[in-house]
Amino acid sequence: MLRGTVIVLSAVVSAALAGHRLIPALGGFTPVLESLLPWLGAVVPFLLALAALARSRSAAVAALVPGLVWAAMFGSTALAEPPGGRSDLSVGTVNVGVTNDASGEAVRVVAEKLDLLAAQELTPGGPAAKQLNKMFKHRYTVSTVGLWSRFPLKDARPIDVGLGWPRALRAVAATPEGDVTVYVMHLASARPGHTASRDDSFAHARRLVDADRSRRILLLGDLNTASTDRVMDGLVPPLADAQREAGDGFGFTWPSSFPITRPDHILYKGMTATEARVAPATGSDHRAAVASFRL
Repeated sequence: MLRGTVIVLSAVVSAALAGHRLIPALGGFTPVLESLLPWLGAVVPFLLALAALARSRSAAVAALVPGLVWAAMFGSTALAEPPGGRSDLSVGTVNVGVTNDASGEAVRVVAEKLDLLAAQELTPGGPAAKQLNKMFKHRYTVSTVGLWSRFPLKDARPIDVGLGWPRALRAVAATPEGDVTVYVMHLASARPGHTASRDDSFAHARRLVDADRSRRILLLGDLNTASTDRVMDGLVPPLADAQREAGDGFGFTWPSSFPITRPDHILYKGMTATEARVAPATGSDHRAAVASFRL
């Protein structure tokens, strides 16, 4: 019986990993599964332990199958190292937390060595905005999102990503190496069984990117979508994911106490990512995403 259990569970986990994109929404189950997809690898040692208890070679072989599938899907990510090299632009994005009384300290630590910082869940005139105004010469804010820059910002404007009110912005940062078009977005929230608003705002974001003819584009923000969620296929490509291209590991950012998924993203095109990492954000339920680029 134990042998059979191991074989069945191994088959289920392998199928969930390899065929997750074929699973229908199932009342919101699939987005949760895809958000936690990398963690399915943790089941493999448990299955191997059960196979050892069953003293079954066939069960042990079956338990190794999901491990091999996981390695094929995520092994390169788990073992990746930043390519490094010269960088011209360092950027970050952080959801400071709307009720975070320590948001000023959070952004101070994150932004200390950055050229651009995007922030979400800002309180107008709150601690985070006040702190960033001291650290950066240039800024542009819209509602609860903002962009702070060491370089001049031009052509700045608010954007509605299908929420009925602006919770995104577009600006052009005039860097010494040339212009970089920057989008800051906080897309609609997604909950199990309630992803329609998120999906619609994601589609808006894709249309904006498709219509933008800028040579270099950065998209920074809390997209409320995990890196492994199939919806991310709507933006990656045409954009590249800095964490995937230049990060060390999965770069989980939420929840901050024990991150299990990555809704905070740095996406780009027209540049080369040289490093990507995660940074703590005091008092927020998110950690910050940070990356460097060569222009």
